[in-house]
Amino acid sequence: MEETKGRSARVCMLLICLLLSFFGRIESLSLTVNDVECVYEYVLYEGDSVNGNFVVVDHDIFWGSDHPGIDMTVTSPGGNIVHTVKGTSGEKFDFKAPRSGMYKFCFHNPHSTPETVSFYIHVGHIPTEHDLAKNEHLDPINVKIAELREALESVTTEQKYLKARDTRHRHTNESTRKRVIFYTVGEYLLLALVSALQVVYIRRLFSKSVAYNRV
Repeated sequence: MEETKGRSARVCMLLICLLLSFFGRIESLSLTVNDVECVYEYVLYEGDSVNGNFVVVDHDIFWGSDHPGIDMTVTSPGGNIVHTVKGTSGEKFDFKAPRSGMYKFCFHNPHSTPETVSFYIHVGHIPTEHDLAKNEHLDPINVKIAELREALESVTTEQKYLKARDTRHRHTNESTRKRVIFYTVGEYLLLALVSALQVVYIRRLFSKSVAYNRV
């Protein structure tokens, strides 16, 4: 009975630590890409899942139909390209690390205008029972906890991607609203100017007509 209570307490502690780590994650990185900007992430274990997303914040406002888009390339520690995305304003990515070591995530902006990119990455590791045995942790609950952590992290990744897209749409709406206000004020000013010119022109016509009649 005491062993069961101790096991339940340990599971509760693991779940609390898991939730604290889940809610305490940092926000996405914000990068300004002029030409090429790189972010580095260390992967501890071969076969770990690497996933994340990136979104160009203001592409709806400033990109024309001829804009080439942003390229992203992921390079492994051995120098091999393991993932690539070409000519896009945002994308999600997910792949298995072929080996442990430092991975390089590079963004290439072929356009002359700097672009702001919201970038998020997560490296997930689910230990096997064989790994746990080597570490003298024979409880399979640890495997289930790791799987739960990765499931929660996938939800976090999707939320951050949607949040970045929402930020981009909000910037677009704000820019559109400012343009509409500017054009509306401009139209009123132009209308007032035209009306004033019409009044002046009509007065001059009437003054000339009176002068002709007097003659």
